[in-house]
Amino acid sequence: MAEVTHNGTENVTDDLFAHAREVIPGGVSSPVRGYGSVGGTPVFVASASGPYTTGVDGREYVDLVCSWGPALLGHAHPEVVEAVQDAASRGLSFGAPTAAEVELADVVRSRVPVAEQVRFVSTGTEATMTAIRLARAATGRDAIVKFAGCYHGHSDALLAEAGSGVATQGLPGSAGVTKAAAGDTIVVGYNDLDALERVFAEAGDRIAAVITEAAPANMGVVAPQPGFNAALRDLTARHGALLIVDEVLTGFRVSPGGWLGLDGGYAPDLVTFGKVIGGGMPLAALGGRADLMQLLAPVGPVYQAGTLSGNPLATAAGLATLRLADDAVYATVDARSLELQAAVADALTAASVPHHISTAGNLFSVFFREGPVANYADAKAQDQAAFARFFHAMLDSGVALPPSAFEAWFLSAAHDDVAMGRIVEALPGAARAAAHS
Repeated sequence: MAEVTHNGTENVTDDLFAHAREVIPGGVSSPVRGYGSVGGTPVFVASASGPYTTGVDGREYVDLVCSWGPALLGHAHPEVVEAVQDAASRGLSFGAPTAAEVELADVVRSRVPVAEQVRFVSTGTEATMTAIRLARAATGRDAIVKFAGCYHGHSDALLAEAGSGVATQGLPGSAGVTKAAAGDTIVVGYNDLDALERVFAEAGDRIAAVITEAAPANMGVVAPQPGFNAALRDLTARHGALLIVDEVLTGFRVSPGGWLGLDGGYAPDLVTFGKVIGGGMPLAALGGRADLMQLLAPVGPVYQAGTLSGNPLATAAGLATLRLADDAVYATVDARSLELQAAVADALTAASVPHHISTAGNLFSVFFREGPVANYADAKAQDQAAFARFFHAMLDSGVALPPSAFEAWFLSAAHDDVAMGRIVEALPGAARAAAHS
């Protein structure tokens, strides 16, 4: 482990966090980073390489956040960095089309054939917001159905009963969202087809689309029950509504074709991508049926624009990442995930800590409760205080977990035997900490 340095201060991290709170709301630029659900001072990262991050105090951590998903290959992969540096040498932003956008769209289409056309944006929130707008334009209807605990970004209509940071903050939605914006959003319990059938029976002629995470990972990982997504496809088609599948987290991470590559047999109308598609740079995308995508300006009446959409540095990072993410990469991440799940289960069982490990491909979450976990209500019925104790014990041992009980754990192809050994070594002590309130 790297030597801790304090650079002339008693605690450089505490000092930096205190100053950050003076100039940035909560001291962070995204809520979950503030450690609100686990307490304590966030780690301020100074650098990252492979499976490790290094804090501003010089301390090194085995990283199980992986930038919330994008670092599939590990941090600062040399070929990805080289691609970005090469792109930067030619200019940082043009506000004009580039050949790299076309190349990346071709790669996306080859991996996810239902994405017949692709529009690039900068964030997953933009992608899902645009998908909703397209669905309303295509159907002439206003209502949107989402599932409790699924998070689709922070646009007004989609914050109702969202998971992830909203769950961490203990909020039902968000202040500043008007009743009118929320009024066209219908929230249904996840994995509950009977409830969804009732909603369509009562309001089917008002519903423009159902939006779902392909495999939810924002209330913790809660996989769809077998056939659930295919049933959504059938139900929406019968009622003239669209199906929007959000693969911002799962896309290109759980397989070359995302969750659709693992759970095929149905074709959503629209798919959203983020995280891995940008290789760590701000990039996201919307893809889908060509006739729907043709509704976007400049060819259609649905307006969407962005000065930095398809940014050349971001597309370079995305292209390099997807080209490097071959079958061997996915096999490595899958194997490391199974290895870590087993080690966590062994440690928690030995310490008599109630737990359930929920998986979706190589993504998993550890719920501090007895299973199963099928929906948001189940996910919330866990011992978050036990998770906080476990989290800090792991952090003290040099392993950085996602700082919320409602998040997926992420591994990369760079997590080698040494990194995995450090994680496994830290687990027994953390399990004992979780067991004692």
